[in-house]
Amino acid sequence: MTDPPAALVIRGLVRRYGSFTAVDGLDLEVRAGEILGFLGPNGAGKTTTLRCAAGLSRPHAGSIVVAGFPLDREPRRAKAALGFVPDRPFLYSRLSGREFLELIGALYDVPAAEARKRGDRLLDRLEMGRAGNDLIESYSLGMRQKVAVAAALLHDPALLLLDEPLIGLDPQGARTLKDLLRERAAEGKGVLVSTHLLEVAERLCDRAVILHHGRLRASGTLFELQACAAEKTLEDVFLALTREDEGPRE
Repeated sequence: MTDPPAALVIRGLVRRYGSFTAVDGLDLEVRAGEILGFLGPNGAGKTTTLRCAAGLSRPHAGSIVVAGFPLDREPRRAKAALGFVPDRPFLYSRLSGREFLELIGALYDVPAAEARKRGDRLLDRLEMGRAGNDLIESYSLGMRQKVAVAAALLHDPALLLLDEPLIGLDPQGARTLKDLLRERAAEGKGVLVSTHLLEVAERLCDRAVILHHGRLRASGTLFELQACAAEKTLEDVFLALTREDEGPRE
């Protein structure tokens, strides 16, 4: 029995905005069955990388393969194998949560009855069952985030990309989401989580990569990162690797 392909393989990714290089030759891999933490200060290139991986931004160089499907050559199959929760999800505010999930199911060719069943199951799991028939325009930030997560999971993708997924969630909602992500990994799915919450990455992720100025600064398990940087915590490692040169002092 052969091992499943990696959920995501990025090689030599370059993305520029005019003269500014947001991502500079990035190599990154999310293995099947793992949660990879994607860390870096503001402007490091994390969101740009996620948008390229999701097929929303075209890279200037490099390759992206999702669950064995090259994004440039097989875009429909690659995009069908991923779910993406951006930092600012777009939802149709005049639909209810259930109606929105049914729409997402149709876009991914999930049979209507199956989409309703999966949608109800996800809404219940995310403590949104009672609010599922309410219009999205009435939802709080946290409730919108939960619907966005449910939509990304509805077609059971091999890869889940999340950009700051805990924004707006209360402690119970955050715990439920973290449990759900661990279950996805246990099922052999790959999860890439971009977050500023280092304690979340420390407790949730199997490995982490640290990006700075569009370049990979370090990658590995928490133990490996601590060993290579001779630091005690992930926060210490992060600060040591992303600290800017202060220059000469008077």
